[in-house]
Amino acid sequence: MTLDEIILLRLYNQQISHNPSKSPEDVVSWMGAIQAQDYAGAKWSLGLRLPHSREADIDEAIARRAIVRTWPMRGTLHFVAADDVRWMLKLLTPRIISGSAGRNRQLELDETIFNKSHDLLVRAMEGGKQLMRSEVYAIWENADITTAGQRGIHIINYLAQKQVLCHGVHNEKQPTYALLDEWITVSKNLEGKEALAELALRYFKSHGPATLNDFVWWSGLKISDAKEGLNAVLTMLERIEFDGKMYWVEAGRPEINAGQSIFLLPGFDEYMLGYTDRTLLLEAQHAGKIVPGNNGMFMPTIVVDGKVKGLWKRILKKDKISIEISPFEKFTKAKIKLITTEAKKYGNYLGRSVSLID
Repeated sequence: MTLDEIILLRLYNQQISHNPSKSPEDVVSWMGAIQAQDYAGAKWSLGLRLPHSREADIDEAIARRAIVRTWPMRGTLHFVAADDVRWMLKLLTPRIISGSAGRNRQLELDETIFNKSHDLLVRAMEGGKQLMRSEVYAIWENADITTAGQRGIHIINYLAQKQVLCHGVHNEKQPTYALLDEWITVSKNLEGKEALAELALRYFKSHGPATLNDFVWWSGLKISDAKEGLNAVLTMLERIEFDGKMYWVEAGRPEINAGQSIFLLPGFDEYMLGYTDRTLLLEAQHAGKIVPGNNGMFMPTIVVDGKVKGLWKRILKKDKISIEISPFEKFTKAKIKLITTEAKKYGNYLGRSVSLID
């Protein structure tokens, strides 16, 4: 298999060039999870995989609790399908909690503090209440639990990973928190080997062709657990060798016609963040432009025929939006035309007229 074939398959399997899903929860369930620390960007990750969808459709899926935003893997916010939230948290968060023990000691957070924080919050939030972070912190501060110096967010993360909290709907552009047991009342219960196998199958079907190391990175699993999950589903996957590495993809891969394609992806899209090795789609000389100053903040990318060829940013006005592009190399008129088409799709998603600044 060639590099171009791998890239085309990834675009197809990630539902970027191929859009079979009918709802936000379909997309999230297929992908396993959608990285979501950038809330607006994560919603566009869903929107671009659902042609003709609007941002309001994503908001509605969040409000009806079909998808939920929480911290299932790598201590990072993701959207997951409501049906998957509990088994994913149960499978993935014990390692995160264990890995946070040293930092918690530095912050003087122990079981006594966590238990007290839990009890206070459950009493305050029972009955379907959604609280903003400032309101959560006020509850703890009033009970002499200091939230300064990152203590507050570490307590929130811990309680989310213990399946107590999750995000609710946004309130005046601020996230809220809800009790998970009230917010998501029904979900699957997978455990152990079954959960490992399900996660591995979801990943390689949606992100393949990908390597075992890619899966380890994405999931945050120990390599031994990731191998166990992969080995359990080998009969449903096809092995591909490229450049001395083994890649896995769903068996029975489709025939894909290679035509010119351009997509405007948000900064933390799974197409970039779903793999530990990004060299297949991004030249090393441009890597620093994607994460300026190595600050962990990924910029929105212009993807041409599967490879990152530039950056873009949006400039919002009342009922208009401007898309400013920064190509790594000058785009042809034909590519500018395709980018303009993609920009209009983004404008339609937001319900705003759009103009391109090149």
